[in-house]
Amino acid sequence: MRSVQYVLRRDLVAATLLAANLGVWAAYAQAPAAKLDRVIGEVTAIDAGAKRISLKSDAGAAMAATVDDNTTYLRIPPGEKDLRQAAKIALPDVAVGDRAFVRGHMAEDQKSIAAVAVIIMTKSDLAQKHERDREEWKRRGLAGPITSINAASKEVTISTRTREGPKPVVVEMPEIVNFRRYAPDSVRFSDARPGSFADLKVGDQLRVLGDKNADGTRIKAEEIVSGSFRNIAGVIKSIDAGTGEIKLTDLVEHKPVTVRVGSDTSLRRLPPWMAAMLARRDNGAGAANGGGPASRAEAVPGPPRTEGAKPGAGGAPAERAQFPGAGGGSGGGMRRGGADFQEMLERMPPLKLDELKSGDAIMLSATNGADPASVTAINVLAGVEPLLTAAPQGGQQIFGNWNFDIGLPQ
Repeated sequence: MRSVQYVLRRDLVAATLLAANLGVWAAYAQAPAAKLDRVIGEVTAIDAGAKRISLKSDAGAAMAATVDDNTTYLRIPPGEKDLRQAAKIALPDVAVGDRAFVRGHMAEDQKSIAAVAVIIMTKSDLAQKHERDREEWKRRGLAGPITSINAASKEVTISTRTREGPKPVVVEMPEIVNFRRYAPDSVRFSDARPGSFADLKVGDQLRVLGDKNADGTRIKAEEIVSGSFRNIAGVIKSIDAGTGEIKLTDLVEHKPVTVRVGSDTSLRRLPPWMAAMLARRDNGAGAANGGGPASRAEAVPGPPRTEGAKPGAGGAPAERAQFPGAGGGSGGGMRRGGADFQEMLERMPPLKLDELKSGDAIMLSATNGADPASVTAINVLAGVEPLLTAAPQGGQQIFGNWNFDIGLPQ
């Protein structure tokens, strides 16, 4: 399931790289250009008659770039650091959704800039790079919580998910690694700050891109995205769709929590057949370990099971066919916490906040902010009543092998 969602909202990695690259590009400019102001953001409107480009800056402010016949326009591929690779374009070549770096003279009100140069990364180029990056992270990336840190060797060990169960992998840190770290109270990768090895802590979620060794027990890092996150399970007490807030009681901490849900939050609902199947497997594991009804989480509301119905039964064949590997047998197919299950969740249609209601049970991941009673949700998963009922009572055991990680950077 994606953290942070990333949801194509836009290529957040490319956007962050753009901000970094632009500082390099500026070094190529003439000395007088170094004194110019700059704005980086997304093009929201173009008025060729008024010679104005409207932008939403990365800081969230609405800006207007005024242009004239002397304004220079350039288009450069995402990730490129050399302006000599840029192509000259004109104002009609700029489109809504493009990323723009504007150099010029800022007005006193800080709401407009007289553009001397406009450097563009097109929306289509960013979308293509987004797909390439996602495929590379899927092919060469690993993710999991940090279980140990060796400061002397600059290595960390993460617990990755496999079809056979958790597997430890050692992450090697060469001299040059691009570290990024999520900011507190933000699920947006564009808000992530440059990080370092010193930022990493046991329990952090980490996603690494690099080359693995032959047996997959080690990986040499090229890029690392990390963050400190919190898993919460609870029953919704109230929802305010206007403010995007959910109030619930944390079933682990037994304390009230206000959950903020924004445009970058991923909301999904487990299909009933999938939730029932996972609950059946949990029940089977509990029975094998001597567990019984007394060891299960109590008082989790949800629709009663039909008399005589078997857990995991049901689910339309057509619906199940959308999720390869979701076989009902206990010997194979989807495994709790497995990569195939993660992909299934990402294929599910988004859920709107107003589709939830008081009394629904949810599981979510959130950023660790300054106030433990108020969190910003990365992922919200509804339809989990059977899972919480089947989970051992108390503590983090509620989550079992669930791992609401930070997803693919985007």
